Amino acid sequence: MSSHRRIALVTGASRGIGKASAVALAHAGLDVAITARTMREGEAFDESASTGAEPVPGSLETTARLVEAAGGRALAVRADLLDEGSLLTATERVLDEWGHVDVLVNNAVHTGPGSMERFLDLDIDLVVTKLQANVVAQLVLIKSVLPGMLERGEGTIIDITSAVATSDPPAPSGEGGWGLGYAVTKGAFHRVAGILAVELGPRGIFVVNVEPGYVLTERMTLAQERLGLAGKFPGAPPSVPGAVVAWLAGGPGGVTPDERTAINGTTISAQRFARERGLHPDWRQAR
Repeated sequence: MSSHRRIALVTGASRGIGKASAVALAHAGLDVAITARTMREGEAFDESASTGAEPVPGSLETTARLVEAAGGRALAVRADLLDEGSLLTATERVLDEWGHVDVLVNNAVHTGPGSMERFLDLDIDLVVTKLQANVVAQLVLIKSVLPGMLERGEGTIIDITSAVATSDPPAPSGEGGWGLGYAVTKGAFHRVAGILAVELGPRGIFVVNVEPGYVLTERMTLAQERLGLAGKFPGAPPSVPGAVVAWLAGGPGGVTPDERTAINGTTISAQRFARERGLHPDWRQAR
């Protein structure tokens, strides 16, 4: 059934930045379709943990309840970045039930092995897996929603990027840096927004990168606790990039048409942008 309300589709919305973005979008007046692998609480485990068995909080069911409490409709659809069929099924279901997608938030990322290994220890097959999950999957999703956006002459695509896409690590992985396997995939993904803005901006498509900075998601909090680093590296709450995503999606108090034109294809530093625009209470004072 088609909706007259604006529709957002957020990937990786069972926890972290995706969950916060979905809730912020609902507060901004959008209905929100959400995807992830975890449908119910208790199904997810931290794949980066040495034991592979550390439970991680968060689920699509929980996020859906929060979206509805914020005033939006929620549609939860299980999907896996490494299963292209599940991605196509998810977008088809949203289009079948709600008629269109106005805003796509590409937030989900591969959380399995291959992110932090040093190059000499890196299995090339893991790089291929991460490229499929962190680059190809997002292109599949964009291709799925673009026809409707182009037909309506307007659409927003928000890509959650990372500083590792454009910066060299301060030290090797394990000593304060990050691995090539993760960085090279985020670097490739980072290039999507600028190119699509050039090609499709004149047809009403607004594509922008959001660089969230260091964010204390559920996984990051667990990792700090596991390493005995709790509180040593304070970060922003996920609601900070979530607030920026909602602003970029438009609506009351959000991005204007002139601003869309000016920043199309660029990268927004979420924490600085949120402070400058007053989009979020100052989390630094809370610390």
